[in-house]
Amino acid sequence: MHRLTLVLLAGLLGTPALAQSNGKLLLTGGVTSIDGAAGGGLTPWALTASYATTGEVGATVFVTRARTGNYGLLAYGAAIGIHDRWEVSLARQDLDTGSSLAPLGLDGLHLKQDILGVKLRVLGDAVLDSDRLMPQIAIGLQAKKTHAGNLGPTLFGPLGARSSGTDLYASATKLFLADGVLVNLTLRATRANQNGLLGFGGAQGQGYRLQPEFSLAKLLRKDLAIGVEYRAKPDNLNPSVLGAGALREDDWKDVFVAWAPSKHVSLTAAWVDLGRIAPAAQPRRQTGSYLSAQFAL
Repeated sequence: MHRLTLVLLAGLLGTPALAQSNGKLLLTGGVTSIDGAAGGGLTPWALTASYATTGEVGATVFVTRARTGNYGLLAYGAAIGIHDRWEVSLARQDLDTGSSLAPLGLDGLHLKQDILGVKLRVLGDAVLDSDRLMPQIAIGLQAKKTHAGNLGPTLFGPLGARSSGTDLYASATKLFLADGVLVNLTLRATRANQNGLLGFGGAQGQGYRLQPEFSLAKLLRKDLAIGVEYRAKPDNLNPSVLGAGALREDDWKDVFVAWAPSKHVSLTAAWVDLGRIAPAAQPRRQTGSYLSAQFAL
């Protein structure tokens, strides 16, 4: 994964200038999703990471902490924006399952996932086309590998899942600059269970499923935005493992506020609803808080 990243960077970077402070408008690089791509907290947008414009390269690093009733997620990583056209990102996720997987004999398990992302802007410019109906459009992929240590076969085997997979997506982002409104629609082809943390595919299906993701943000002032996100999820896992419905995957949603005191720092706080997550011993909805910090160069 890391070797592929180096090859991509060597071919794309050349000797460009670093991103300048007079590049993109504040917050138009988005924040960082839990998968490492520029966008919202839960879903990628067509925007590229950092404030780099044509002929420039910029970088971001992020760290995110989310906590729900039974789970804790730590995510961190970095992304490079190249010429406001390419984006390459790396992210690591660490899910603390606590006692939630005890019915599977996996009490206290930490699930870790590495994610390599590549995004290409193919059409439009969110700012320059803000007075037209044309959105900015990007396509991307996220190659994911989940690690459960020696317990991997114990977990993924009964679920009928695999430990690695690749998501493909297309995003359309429309910025209504005069109104301070941003709308994003992403369509994701995925086999991931709980974003890949519970593997990929299952007894209910091994093929790709097309899932919509939606974001709406309102700029209250140039450095402050509020918004909502919705991310649909597939159902792949074997219902007989813990009983019918125990492993059903609910859609994700959040309400967020993002503050960028400068182009070098942004903070995002959110209330998240991840629905019911396995197993049936924890039937309540997993709602809680989300806090993310992004630092840009």
